[in-house]
Amino acid sequence: MPAPDASPPRARGAADAFDYAVLRVVPRVERGERVNVGVVLFCRAQGFLEARTEPDERRLRALWPALDLEAVRGHLDFVRRVCAGDAACGYVAGLPQVERFGWVVSPASTIVQPSRVHAGLCADPAAALDRLLAALVLPG
Repeated sequence: MPAPDASPPRARGAADAFDYAVLRVVPRVERGERVNVGVVLFCRAQGFLEARTEPDERRLRALWPALDLEAVRGHLDFVRRVCAGDAACGYVAGLPQVERFGWVVSPASTIVQPSRVHAGLCADPAAALDRLLAALVLPG
């Protein structure tokens, strides 16, 4: 019997649905200013769940010079590890991918916050994640 996250066979080059959210740092929640720092993408059909982050520390410092960048890096690392199912992250990392994705994209009032969930189609979720990171996070 296949694992719960196993994907069914698919046609070569077929596009699959995926969901994604942008990860943002909101240094001062009361001001509502934010900087996109990463993307998390979930493609159920291909058993893919991954977060990639590239925080622009210069931009973050411009919004809040006293920001604890080490804490931000730690939070982003935790999100990446939960997506990867790293057992060291505790109970949530052992959940099925769909539940881990739901946990990562749940609304939060912390400094690191997810956007609303958006959808797309792709044949290669890793390449789609790269494109989203370049378009939504990296300096253009």
